[in-house]
Amino acid sequence: MVFLTTKVMQRTALFVTFGGLVTSLITTFLPFWKTMNSDLNEVENWFSGLWHTCLYTEEVGIQCKAYDSIMGLPMDLQVSRVLMSVSIVTGGLSVLAAFPALEGVDMCVGQPSVKRLLLVFSGVLSWLSGLTTLAPVSLVAYTTVVEFWDKGLPDVMPRWEYGEAMFSGWFGGLALIIGGTLFFVAVCMGDYEQMPPSEPRSPQAKHRTRHYQKTEML
Repeated sequence: MVFLTTKVMQRTALFVTFGGLVTSLITTFLPFWKTMNSDLNEVENWFSGLWHTCLYTEEVGIQCKAYDSIMGLPMDLQVSRVLMSVSIVTGGLSVLAAFPALEGVDMCVGQPSVKRLLLVFSGVLSWLSGLTTLAPVSLVAYTTVVEFWDKGLPDVMPRWEYGEAMFSGWFGGLALIIGGTLFFVAVCMGDYEQMPPSEPRSPQAKHRTRHYQKTEML
């Protein structure tokens, strides 16, 4: 395709990676990882995130409170805090490393090997950021399912369910992985464009080669 050039692919990878980074950043601080409502009191909705727990009522609205102690948090939330922080840092570094490596940017001019290395480094960081986003979201989803179907709890006890932030986290992690893959595709396209073109051999040259081979056999 005419419009699918290395320059376009690099910018597409950067755009997708940046979108995944923003989505992961928003997901980290949203208090809607898990939601819970009780059949006994339908006007109250509870929300839980990595940093806050919130209560929504029709009279007051939404009220959030930070967790009292980090050590008192469940293990899945503690691990998710660390991994989501790593995801934000690696995703930000991926975007920063990719910007000077783009074609048309007046940075690292005359150093194609440096630009290529930065693109590869950005792809690796974007992959790492995506994996460290998908892992905590999937971990919290798994523990939520296990607790929801725990037969040891009474049936009247309300259970935590998936919140909106879980789905945005999955979307952000996949976007980061796709962005990292597009960085690798851009590197491969750049390597292909820099390959020297193979010169087609003329019929006369082929005829001389065959004649030379016959002479050698004689």
